[in-house]
Amino acid sequence: MSQVVACAALEDLTAFVRKVLCERDSLDPEQTPLFRTPLRKGGRTCGTVFHVEGPRLLRTSAVWSADEDRVVFYDSTGLRFHEVDLSESPAAAAGN
Repeated sequence: MSQVVACAALEDLTAFVRKVLCERDSLDPEQTPLFRTPLRKGGRTCGTVFHVEGPRLLRTSAVWSADEDRVVFYDSTGLRFHEVDLSESPAAAAGN
């Protein structure tokens, strides 16, 4: 069963994703850069790919699907390690 959280603003979602990704690999959120890439389908934004980069080519990522109100987290080997359903989520256009 997945966790349910509310992230009504893109800033809240970004902070939550950064926290989960950094906790996974014991990274300091204050020192770890987070990158966001909007996902587009049929010319419209439908979500965002987030990733953090750590030492030794470490790259952990998460995919937010605005259509499904869900975030799926992946470790640096590409294995899914966590999934979150959003009871509130930002508008997909905010992911630009």
